[in-house]
Amino acid sequence: MAPFSRLVTIAWRAGRWLVGADPPAVERDPAAVVAETLQHYRWNFWVNLIEGTAFGFSLSFIAARTIVPLFITKLTDSPLPIGIAAVISQAGWFLPQLWTADPVERLPRKKALVVKLGFFLERVPLWVMVIPALIATTHGGLALALFLLAHAWFTFGGGIVATAWHDLIARCFPVERRGRFWGLTSFLSAGTATAGAALSAWLLSRLAFPTNFVVLFGLAAVFITVSWVFLALTREPEQPGKVRTVGSPSFLSQLPSLVANDRNYRNFLIARLLLAAGQMGLGFVTVAAVRRWAVADGAVGIYTAAMSVGQAAATLILGFLTDRFGHKFSLELGALFFGGAFLLAWLAPAPGWYYLVFALLGVGLGAMMISSVLIVLEFSEPIRRPTYVGLTNTSVGLVSVVVPLIGAWLADLSFDLLFAASAGASLLAFLAMRYGVSEPRHLLAPVRGGGPRRRP
Repeated sequence: MAPFSRLVTIAWRAGRWLVGADPPAVERDPAAVVAETLQHYRWNFWVNLIEGTAFGFSLSFIAARTIVPLFITKLTDSPLPIGIAAVISQAGWFLPQLWTADPVERLPRKKALVVKLGFFLERVPLWVMVIPALIATTHGGLALALFLLAHAWFTFGGGIVATAWHDLIARCFPVERRGRFWGLTSFLSAGTATAGAALSAWLLSRLAFPTNFVVLFGLAAVFITVSWVFLALTREPEQPGKVRTVGSPSFLSQLPSLVANDRNYRNFLIARLLLAAGQMGLGFVTVAAVRRWAVADGAVGIYTAAMSVGQAAATLILGFLTDRFGHKFSLELGALFFGGAFLLAWLAPAPGWYYLVFALLGVGLGAMMISSVLIVLEFSEPIRRPTYVGLTNTSVGLVSVVVPLIGAWLADLSFDLLFAASAGASLLAFLAMRYGVSEPRHLLAPVRGGGPRRRP
C-alpha cells in the first residue's frame, strides 16, 4: 500500500499546486533581472525546446488542415461543419487574447497562468477528443457535436493563455536570441510533426475507421501532456513589478489612440489582417484534393508530411536569419509563398501537384510561425507587450471568424474561385508589408534579457 499512498500524496500535492495562488513578486534591480535571465537561459532553452517539440508532435495527430477535416467528412457530407472547424482553428487561438491582455499586464508573474490554467484549457480537451472517435459509428451526430466542442475547447483555451505565454517567452529569451530559439524549436517540432504525419498516414491506411482516429487522438493527448510537464519546468525571471492598475473599460478606451499614434504598427496591423484574409482557403485544400481527385486517406497523411517538411525548412533557416535581419522580410516571404500555393492549387492539372501546394503552404506557415509571434514583441515597451500582442491577435481572430465562412461559401460555388481570392489577398498582404511597414527593430534598441525599448 505504501507506493499507492505515495502516489495519492503526490497527486494531492499536484492538485493543490494546480489550483493554488501564485505568491506575490518583489521589486528587483533591473541588472539583477538581466543576470537571472542569462543565468537560466540554457535551462529555459532546453526545457522549452523539448516542450515545443512534444507539442508539435502532438498537433500532427490532430492537424487542423488535414486530419480534422478528414474526420469530419467521415461523419457528414455537409461542408458547413468543415467551415465551422476552420473558424475555430483560425479564430480560437487569436480571438480571446485582447480580453486577457489587461489582466496579464497586471500580473507580476506569467508562468502560473500559462502552466496551471493551461493544463485545464489545452491538455484536458485532447483527452476528451478521443470520445467522439469511439462513438463515431454508433452516434454520428453526437460524435460530430462533441468533436467540434473539444476542438473549440482546445483552440480557444490556447488563446486564453497565449498572451501570458508570449510574455513568458519574451522574459526568458533576450530579443537577439529569440529567433534562433523559436526557429530551432519550430524546426524540431515540424520534424517530429513530419514523423507524426507519416505515422498518421500509416495508421489511417492500416486501421479501420474509427479505430484509426481513436489511436490518433489518443497519441495527441499523451504527447501534449508530456509537453506540459516540460513547460512547468520553465524558470521565469522575476522582473520589476511595474504593475498596471487600469481596469478593462479604461484599457479598451485607450486602444484607438494607441493605433492612431503608432503609424508603423498601424500599417503592420493592416498587412497582418490581409495576410489572415489570404488564408481563407487553407482549410479547404485537402477537401479540394479529395473531391476533385478522390485521393486516398493515406495521401492526406503525406500531404501533412509535405507541409511539415516545408515548414521545418523555413523555420530553421528563418529562425537564425531573423535574429540578424528582423522579422519583416520573413512575413513578406510567407505572403509570397501563400500566394503561390493558392495559385498552384487553383491551376493544378493533376493530384500530384498538391504535394508541392502543401510544401509551399508549409513554407508560408513556417514564416508565420517564426515572425508573426516575435515581431509583435518588438513594437512596444516590455510593460505593454501583452496589449500589442492581444490587440494584434484578436484583430486577426476577428478577421479569421469571417474569412473561413466566406471560404466555405466560395468553396460551395467553386474551389477555383476560393483559391484565386486567397492568392489575391496574400499578394496584397505582401505589398502592404513591403511598402508600408518599417522593420521595428530598426526603430528600437534591444535591452539584453528584457526586450526592446524606444531609441532616444
